Amino acid sequence: MSTLPPGPPPHDLPPGPTGRPGADPAGSGWPAAESGGSARPGSEPDGTEGRAADRGAAAPPDGPGGVPAALAEPVARVRPRWIALISLANLALWMGYFGPLQVLLPQQVAAIDPAGKSAALAWVTGAGAAVALVFNPIAGALSDRTAGRFGRRHPWTLGGAVAGGLGLAVLATQSSIIGVLAGWCLAQAGLNAMQAALTAGVPDHVPVRQRGEVSGWIGVPQSLGVVAAVVLVTAVVTGNAAGYLLIGALVPLLALPFVLATADPPLPAAHRPPFARRAFLRGFWISPRAHPDFAWAWLTRFLMQLGNAIALLYLLYFLTDAVRYEQVFPGEKAEAGLLTLILIYTATVVVTAVVAGVVSDRLGRRRALVTFSGVVAAVPAVMLAFWPSWPVVVAAAVIMGLGFGVYLAVDNALVTQVLPAAAGRAKDLGVINIANSGPQVLGPVIAGPIVTGLGGYPVLYLTAAALSVLGAVLVRRIRSVP
Repeated sequence: MSTLPPGPPPHDLPPGPTGRPGADPAGSGWPAAESGGSARPGSEPDGTEGRAADRGAAAPPDGPGGVPAALAEPVARVRPRWIALISLANLALWMGYFGPLQVLLPQQVAAIDPAGKSAALAWVTGAGAAVALVFNPIAGALSDRTAGRFGRRHPWTLGGAVAGGLGLAVLATQSSIIGVLAGWCLAQAGLNAMQAALTAGVPDHVPVRQRGEVSGWIGVPQSLGVVAAVVLVTAVVTGNAAGYLLIGALVPLLALPFVLATADPPLPAAHRPPFARRAFLRGFWISPRAHPDFAWAWLTRFLMQLGNAIALLYLLYFLTDAVRYEQVFPGEKAEAGLLTLILIYTATVVVTAVVAGVVSDRLGRRRALVTFSGVVAAVPAVMLAFWPSWPVVVAAAVIMGLGFGVYLAVDNALVTQVLPAAAGRAKDLGVINIANSGPQVLGPVIAGPIVTGLGGYPVLYLTAAALSVLGAVLVRRIRSVP
């Protein structure tokens, strides 16, 4: 996810009404810790983490200037070992999401209710998305407040992984739609707690000049997770129950090395504000007037993710109805074509994500690259709207992978630079995650009527392209990030 031009950390705020750096003018009750430019305790002068941090030993509670290490602005580059371990934990996370969504839930729901499988699956996945919308920012906020010797993030990473694994184990035993819905909601709650903590690890530990590179590496497992999960639950084991149990065991097992072998500086209890319910809830409202760059980052991500959700939602049906895949390739199912597209897309993302992240770090120009990625992502949607043929679809998958690979790395790095305050990083990133989950809920509401009565697939994909371009253009409204 070569250095940026010198200057103050991009998400430092000017003095608020009280004169304290980063004071929250909205009165949310969340303290805005100062972001220092000093190295973390345990850092080596050559810009790498010290041995204590690499072993996972807790850093001293206070850094230079009296700012707790948990809230200080990182300047020491993280080592490849740290990047590898957090990437492994993210692979576990995305396998936990995609194994059920791509294979296990559709098969389980179809076995329980063959006639009503479409509606039942929509209820199950919709309920899970609703849990994600709510639980990710709440878990992030609780993580921000966690004060203990094991740090703020690691308890939530491991606890969320265990809870997510238990939810998947519960799903393995269900024989009713209500049971499947409840199990998936439990799994979503745990996985979103894990995601909130892992996502906050980047601004907690990675300096701005390295965030593009690290975000690129962390973005790769998001795409690999689809392929790995599908292979595991279809080729390694047989049966839905075995698939759930395998993925459910792998999620905490693959997260454990990151928790045990990396540092997570604890938050001193003196820096945790007293809990007040109203202030806690108000903290989830981040005023666009007080923090306009955060608001623009949220809106642009929402628009681009909505365009992506609309484009992918009916892709299998598009292959069947518009491309006529099963007629072009007699004896093959459209699902085989979809898997081919996923593999092509994943390979392209893996190649471009890290490269794009490194380039954004060296150039220091994240907005331009996010704009570029949004425009590139619109091109395949236009291609599908006007030329519904298999060769065009393959080319579109390559172009989509190029655009989304750039977007995964660079936009994730950009977002970490517009967070209002160090004390609420996980909460604020949880609010950003609503822009990821919301389109999964809204996408079917928009796409369904378009496909059935408002112009069909051409209008659907032109709408997706328009949303992506709009999101790309509005990125230019962000002022604090080059």
